[in-house]
Amino acid sequence: MQPKEPSPALRLTVDSRALVANWNTLNRLSGAAEAGAAVKANAYGLGIGKTVPALWEAGCRDFFVAHWSEAGPVAAHVPAASVSVLHGPLTEQDAIYARHLGVKPVINSLAQARRWIDAGGGQCDVMVDTGINRIGLPLTDLGDSLILQLSIDILHSHLASADEVSHLNALQLERWNDARGQVAHRRASLANSAGITLGSAYHGDLTRPGIAIYGGTPCAALDGKIAQVARLEAAIIQVRELKSGDSVGYNATYVASRQMRVGVVSLGYADGYFRVWSNAGTMIHQGQALPVIGRVSMDMTVIDLSNAPTLAEGDWVEVVYDLPDAAAKTGLSQYELLTGLGRRFAS
Repeated sequence: MQPKEPSPALRLTVDSRALVANWNTLNRLSGAAEAGAAVKANAYGLGIGKTVPALWEAGCRDFFVAHWSEAGPVAAHVPAASVSVLHGPLTEQDAIYARHLGVKPVINSLAQARRWIDAGGGQCDVMVDTGINRIGLPLTDLGDSLILQLSIDILHSHLASADEVSHLNALQLERWNDARGQVAHRRASLANSAGITLGSAYHGDLTRPGIAIYGGTPCAALDGKIAQVARLEAAIIQVRELKSGDSVGYNATYVASRQMRVGVVSLGYADGYFRVWSNAGTMIHQGQALPVIGRVSMDMTVIDLSNAPTLAEGDWVEVVYDLPDAAAKTGLSQYELLTGLGRRFAS
């Protein structure tokens, strides 16, 4: 008989109540507009299955992914017509797949418009570039006959600097409003998480929050309004006694100044706990801080157990990972901190 696979030594817990509360906050801040949800990159690393059903039950009716490989997993939980694929049909096969599955491609170029029409067309979205200069139709292409043939649900654009005071925000708003007057569409969407806080002029009919749903605060206007969603835990795989003068980890970046008890936890940069946490991170147990000592390696991190003398091998500790605070301490963006989490976490 095949033995049961051992349990992972890492856990990622998604607080669905906090997730829903964050979406409700963003939906309320969206005023007359409705809030959708960016669920690309496996819901920012937290898992489609853990997030999309909860958001749908809360009232979210529009979901946005980037890659075609992400469309099916989301559509397994919600009606396919509520899913938009931001990168659009890059090939004829993409267009055929979209029609078969029932999801909406986001048209970003005249070539994609032609591809969609030639595949049989149907409801789609359109992305207009108003100044971020990534993907999206130039404003000058909006009057093209191919665009006029499309059945457009959502007319999108994307803000480049919503998280800061920038003249570009008002300029993009002006261009987006100009685009809204040029092409027929059912709904219009411009604001991401930070863009929601810029005011009702930026809301249109639909907002597209992402990072703030998952516990990030991309701008000061959201401080205190967004709850932590992701909680990380790691198992202690060994306990060691150090003598004064013993060093810890690669390159001996920490040297014990006294006799001390330390724990090796099964977490490292392969799991998204990057080397910036070396001699800087903290884990906790029953409210007691357990500082990271030495350099974070690929699969292991060492912590000082002085404040938790009863911890033993096999016990679990929580990783301090509040996104805004972690970003301030590491210099990494909240997006990197969340989407960089590895695949070895169990729920």
